[in-house]
Amino acid sequence: MTLSYVEPQPLILGDTQSVKAHALFLSERIDLRAITTSEPLSTSPFTLHAGQSGCAVLFRYGAVVLFNLEPIEEAAFLSSLEAFVSNPFSNPKTETVSLVVQPHDPERIDSTEIRLQSMSLERLQIVANILAKSVVLDHYETELASVFTRIEPLATSIQGQGQKRPRNRDLLHHIGGTLLIQHRMVGLVEIGEKPETLWELPELDRLYARLEEEYELRDRLRALDRKLALVSRTAETALDLMQHDSSQRVEWYIVSLIIIEILLTLYQLFWVT
Repeated sequence: MTLSYVEPQPLILGDTQSVKAHALFLSERIDLRAITTSEPLSTSPFTLHAGQSGCAVLFRYGAVVLFNLEPIEEAAFLSSLEAFVSNPFSNPKTETVSLVVQPHDPERIDSTEIRLQSMSLERLQIVANILAKSVVLDHYETELASVFTRIEPLATSIQGQGQKRPRNRDLLHHIGGTLLIQHRMVGLVEIGEKPETLWELPELDRLYARLEEEYELRDRLRALDRKLALVSRTAETALDLMQHDSSQRVEWYIVSLIIIEILLTLYQLFWVT
């Protein structure tokens, strides 16, 4: 299957002084291997021409970052991606920032602008990597916020004040959900890892570090890890208590049966005979 998009003109980002970068977390996965194009700009990360004078950086974990696309071009490109995405989100997280070229000034971030020394492909890929991770974190931050609203009944049940105890299946669902989020963030997105571009161009490490600090990727990741650990620990504790209560009930049932059997035996010995 071939990805359809407007026939590209020569990429002019290198001569452009200001462009818009738009990041979207579209789905759980993008099948990059199914996308065929004659001249990709790069395969790691997967970068290709888009629109008349823009480009797009695609990540297999479902994020896309578009540079210098008009709204109609962006809509057309995203529409052409629909065949390659798995489990698309109904309301994808997005982030927009302006890139401005200042060749003689230090690269930095000012408010909603990222100031670069050039629009080189490698710099755009660094920016794309940061923006993609930021929208992924935004997605899971929102998801965990909703999970936290469901934790209170678990904590209340542990304290013994809950009117209705959760079912084992619900607790296992919470535990499995937190493990899945951790797997996606660490195994697929690799939020805490540096992009491969920096291995080949270590001089861009400072730019990456500044962007990573500006978007607070590591701090946000640590906060998510703490919340995930709390959700998992709460669910596991509630599950352990329920299993303990269940074991106690079984023990009481056994003791009750033994007592009943003894009473029946005594009855037969002293009253029946």
